[in-house]
Amino acid sequence: MSALSTASTLTSREIVRRTLDRENPPRVARSFAESDFVGAGCSVRGRSTSWSEVGGGRWERLDEWGNTWARVDPTSKGEVARGVLRDLNDLDRYEFLDYSRPEDYENVARVRGEKPDKWLIAWLPGFAFNIARKMRTMEQYLIDLLVERDRIRALHDRIDGLLENMIRNHARAGADSVMFPEDWGTQQQTLIAPALWREEFFPRFRNLCALAHDLGLRVFMHSCGAVGDIVPGLIEAGIDVLQFDQPDLHGIDNLARHQENARIAFWCPVDIQKVLPTGDERLIRAKAREMVEKLWRGRGGFIAGFYGDMASIGVRPEWQQWACEEFTRCGIQETRAVRSNLR
Repeated sequence: MSALSTASTLTSREIVRRTLDRENPPRVARSFAESDFVGAGCSVRGRSTSWSEVGGGRWERLDEWGNTWARVDPTSKGEVARGVLRDLNDLDRYEFLDYSRPEDYENVARVRGEKPDKWLIAWLPGFAFNIARKMRTMEQYLIDLLVERDRIRALHDRIDGLLENMIRNHARAGADSVMFPEDWGTQQQTLIAPALWREEFFPRFRNLCALAHDLGLRVFMHSCGAVGDIVPGLIEAGIDVLQFDQPDLHGIDNLARHQENARIAFWCPVDIQKVLPTGDERLIRAKAREMVEKLWRGRGGFIAGFYGDMASIGVRPEWQQWACEEFTRCGIQETRAVRSNLR
């Protein structure tokens, strides 16, 4: 049976599984066009409100924790402007969300039933860093990590308990993986010293990943920025997929080197800062080919990505379509075999 025939008979769910396990999937897994993925999450809304314009071109909303978000355009995700925990002394009085009830995960079970052939990603709001830094705002939180370690650890512990409930319920509802966002870097370096990350956060990552794995779930993580210093720790802790929108910030060859020593998969579009915004068709197509050739290599370990908020980065839809076409064309076993024979 040809690779094209195999690809048409395998479900998306099986292609993603083979991708993660490096079992030579017949084609590249993808998150565009006929995507191999579906997503769902817990229905607990907490204190969440919709975006509303508050004047002067500014928009605000509350998230589920009660943090105030702001943005200056109608499409971007914005950033936290005021955290709900103004003082760490308020921690004992703060009413945390209840993620323990299985009935709040009925949407996950419904999607599983409706899309049995797709890989189902269940969403988490982050790990401790992503949640706590919003509750305190980033600037104050980074200070807390240095001067309020005991209190910030108490906050982290509370959050980890909530996440454990979410992971268990997502597994019970039939998810294939959990995914969380956590931006750990600027464009130059990690937000905290790698040694501090290893001391405070690595054990938490390891424990939550171990729980997910014990329940049959894979763990996907999105991160932006120059997080190369902690990538080995993330892999060691048990992250199965790292979703990077700026793969060129890490270097495609560097990502490939991580794959030589660990079963890590990377899920990436063509770089959203250095490549996609150029509008250069030849460059965009060449970069997509490079990613397939170096990160997928016919064995798996790479998921072809798609960046959803093109308006915010000044990208026309056809520019990203070139990348999608190239991912699809090159990411087939038969095409790869032909290219190898021509060399």
